[in-house]
Amino acid sequence: MLVLDALSRDRTLQFAHAAGASVIERAWTDFLDARRFALSNVQTPWTLMLDADEALDDALREAIVHASGDVDGYVVRRTSYYCGKALRMWRGEPLLRLFRTDRVELESCAAAGEAAPLHERWRCRGATAELPGTLLHFSYPDAASYRAKFERYTDLEGSALRFSPVRVVGEWLAMWPRWLYLLLVKGELLDGLRGIVAGYWSARYRYVAARKARR
Repeated sequence: MLVLDALSRDRTLQFAHAAGASVIERAWTDFLDARRFALSNVQTPWTLMLDADEALDDALREAIVHASGDVDGYVVRRTSYYCGKALRMWRGEPLLRLFRTDRVELESCAAAGEAAPLHERWRCRGATAELPGTLLHFSYPDAASYRAKFERYTDLEGSALRFSPVRVVGEWLAMWPRWLYLLLVKGELLDGLRGIVAGYWSARYRYVAARKARR
């Protein structure tokens, strides 16, 4: 195990050392740079990448252990939680997370459409397959943590955009049908108040990033 720690102030290092992991401490730069740096320090032929707020369910853990290895990468399905509830709009997100160390590259997939260093995705140069089970993503334990991450990410995305009144108006108009899509098609109405609120803020994301663009 390799843990890349961005000078955390909690007990991450204590837990990592106790689990027998190799630990690298490094000041935070951005998401793409951190992941590329971590991969450059992996010494094994295969890499399984996990964030600190992710965990494997039993089915995925077993699938990884028994994977045949006859492809260059494996896609897993991630479900994200909001205030302790798995939301329908964040279920089954396909992500490449298990791969041959020398067969991948990382690219930005910023939601606002520019090259902000976040929402990154691994791309495999070779055949891939999908593993059963679920990658559990406990990113938002409460509403405050969601809002804090929302502000941080829209700041980053906005900094990569050039301000355009047309873009701002367009994203504001697109926000409402996007919210209705999340409520009615993705089923956020069935998740109750938490689903309605999370869907609203998710629909607002691109509009807020456009509003924060460099002037």
